[in-house]
Amino acid sequence: MAATKIEISGPKSLFSNEFLCNSTTLLISRKRRTVKVRMPVAATAAFTAVQMEAKLIELDSIKVIPETPVQFAVSGKVTVEYDAMEQMKELMFNWWDSSKTAIDAQRGVFLQLVSSDIDPRTGKAKVSKEAILDWSRDLPINADKFVTHEVQFLVDGNFGVPGAILVTNKNSKEFYLKSITLEGFLHFDCQSWVQPEKLHPEKRIFFTNKAYLPNETPMGLRELREKALRELRGNGEGVRVLSDRIYDYDIYNDLGNPDKGLEFARPDLGGQRRPYPRRCRTGRPSTNLDPKSESPANEMMPMYVPRDEAFSDGKRRTVDAGSRKGMMNNLFPFFKHSIEGDSINSFADINNLYKESRNRSNFPVESTADAFKFDPPNIVSREASCCLRDDEFGRFTLAGMNPISIERLKVFPPVSKLDPSIYGPTQSALREEHLISHLDGMSVQQAIEKKKLFTLDYHDVFLPFLSSINAHPNRKAYATRTIFLLTQFGTLKPIAIELSLPSTNPFKPSKQVITPPEDATSNWQWQLAKAHVCSNDSGAHELIQHWLRTHACMEPFIIAARRHLSVMHPIHKLLHPHMRYTMDINARARELLINADGIIESLFSTKECSMEITSLAYKNWRFDMESLPADLIRRGIAEQDPTEPHGIKLLIEDYPYANDGLLIWSAIERLVKDYVNHYYPDSNSIRSDSELNTWYYESTNVGHADLRHETWWPKLSTPDDLVSILATLIWISSAKHAALNFGQYHYGGYVPVRPPYMRRLIPNEDDPEYSNFVSDPEGYFLSSLPSLKEMTFLLSVLDMLSTHSDDEEYLGDRKELSTWRGNPEIIEAFYRFSMEMKAIEKEIDRRNSDPKLRNRCGAGVSPYQLLVPFSGPGVSCRGVPNSISI
Repeated sequence: MAATKIEISGPKSLFSNEFLCNSTTLLISRKRRTVKVRMPVAATAAFTAVQMEAKLIELDSIKVIPETPVQFAVSGKVTVEYDAMEQMKELMFNWWDSSKTAIDAQRGVFLQLVSSDIDPRTGKAKVSKEAILDWSRDLPINADKFVTHEVQFLVDGNFGVPGAILVTNKNSKEFYLKSITLEGFLHFDCQSWVQPEKLHPEKRIFFTNKAYLPNETPMGLRELREKALRELRGNGEGVRVLSDRIYDYDIYNDLGNPDKGLEFARPDLGGQRRPYPRRCRTGRPSTNLDPKSESPANEMMPMYVPRDEAFSDGKRRTVDAGSRKGMMNNLFPFFKHSIEGDSINSFADINNLYKESRNRSNFPVESTADAFKFDPPNIVSREASCCLRDDEFGRFTLAGMNPISIERLKVFPPVSKLDPSIYGPTQSALREEHLISHLDGMSVQQAIEKKKLFTLDYHDVFLPFLSSINAHPNRKAYATRTIFLLTQFGTLKPIAIELSLPSTNPFKPSKQVITPPEDATSNWQWQLAKAHVCSNDSGAHELIQHWLRTHACMEPFIIAARRHLSVMHPIHKLLHPHMRYTMDINARARELLINADGIIESLFSTKECSMEITSLAYKNWRFDMESLPADLIRRGIAEQDPTEPHGIKLLIEDYPYANDGLLIWSAIERLVKDYVNHYYPDSNSIRSDSELNTWYYESTNVGHADLRHETWWPKLSTPDDLVSILATLIWISSAKHAALNFGQYHYGGYVPVRPPYMRRLIPNEDDPEYSNFVSDPEGYFLSSLPSLKEMTFLLSVLDMLSTHSDDEEYLGDRKELSTWRGNPEIIEAFYRFSMEMKAIEKEIDRRNSDPKLRNRCGAGVSPYQLLVPFSGPGVSCRGVPNSISI
């Protein structure tokens, strides 16, 4: 361990009685010393001048010189992270640098303690002398990832309790400052990159772990608290570079690249015409052809995220390993398809993309061919028919990759909200005769009254964009509506599918209804109709439910929190784990996933309309409906019932996402309530918190500027208001995102069951393709699916997006509790929450073994585990991370 010490003669105790009560060993550990003390004037009668000069007063550990300030040493440990390769390069450079001796005084890391007290003579906080760490010469060759250095600070005897540390990096490279600990028990949890002074001359400010509301901040720290926040806000100007820590807002004007060609131009998202949440501003220059569009990131100007939001080395390695794995999995099929062709002749061609079986041993044995194949998804049952069974279709709406789109049918026939002058009649083509034979003797009205009918309705989502989508030769889509019956067994049974196209030909119906099959021809029509519904559902899931409602809508709250909530603020400390990596993954999405000709446009039916679809959906987004109970009630899946454990009654009793989610939601709500009530006993304490109110105001009025005038925004006036807001944010960041993300490979990894897009419509009897469909329905179905090459690309992407990294932090697994060392009730609340997460895991395991719950247990039925709180690394289809991290 490298160590640099400043030797101080006669070290003495810095701390007040309040501070020392936390560690009585501090005084005990110090040696008894004697110091010469000049006596006060009142003592001259008892002592001659000679006697006074010679008099020794012995004190236990603390020696006070009344007329001359005593200086003493405070020992500390500084833990930093090294990039071993870069440090070796710098070490060798320093050895070879002939001028190094002339600049030694300017090398190293300079640290200063800042007292919580004000110096009455200056009105400023008291500051220690600088201590210097210089590890440039003595870095151990075999140093671990984190290395701890010892340091000593020289301070005056009346310094008071340290509340902050100023850090200046005079080395040539950035370093990661993990933590600083003084005297073994005063902790500074830094977790931040410190840039070289030549790049960022301002001293970095790090505060102790103790949480303070703004009006409770010690006088010596108030100026630094505001200064630290000002530095994060920036001035809204200039191009951001990777070493910056600036948080600011911008619209989504960086998704297109018109300079590459007009087909790569994309409309700006954000503003009255196309409302959208705001993103982090990067400041890159505009494109040449469109001054309103920001130029894409490139090697000279890489995608910016504030430095401390970037992936850790471990997270980056996981993502890079996923990319390499995807490349390897695509390599063999690419050459194979180049030689043999890319057409699909049978379901066997698709099944050959996968290994024979999932080898669960610690030492898997694979053939050479299997090394280039994909693990078979362990959720979807692949039978001889290889098509989606009706029971699976219903089950996946409740316990699949997208369990939050299903709604109760309240009006029949369904009515569109689109403008009829543009999109045609608002009424559906669905009629009672389509459903009556499947309603177990009920009429449609009776089934609605008994709350037995449910729907997946994508009519208004897709219809405005179908003309653009279907203009592509290899993309064909409908705007679909599906009606489900809730059976006596608690499962959903699909009983009708409506397929709509733009009304362009007055002599040809734009809508058709397909019902469960009665013969071989209608069986294949039914299979194709279900595939088109799943294609709609795949796009809606990825773009609206996943990207928009979790990733995009959370980013403004994170930006505002960094800009206006001090790291000392208790709400920042509560939210901090739930903001981890979100801005980085969103930036990567803008660069690779949702950009023009990016992965989403390449793999889903929506093509260049993809992000416009999310803008249209954002008009109907409501933050007050994003908590789990509110969302279930809004969709008609639940009703308020104070007699039920969670205050609501589910109308579909076996709804795995909702059943498991309510356990987690209630635990989050209890934790947040205990936490908030500790710091905010009444409404006055809420109103008096300037940082809290500014954060929420900016989140809603700037970060969600296009919806700022909506009356549904929750008020922030009482502790209960704050509990609801915070619990919703934590729910979205953790459990809701986990349910939508980590099942993508296992639920979406078998394309015949869940195609991301279709290449052919369902032929009618007067269509030229109808005869081909009748003569070879399986071949027609297979030709409607993406090509084998596109399937392998999709599987690689889904595998990477579904992977937990080694450094994942899960809900209930708080890493740093020293912040609340003096608040045992807060520590106890986090401990209870952790225990609840473990109990929830056991309860979910129990439910998955209950044969009465047919949507998660039965022959060939996969257990629903997406909301099991904990997971190991890899593609596990379980685990609830604290944050939106992938």
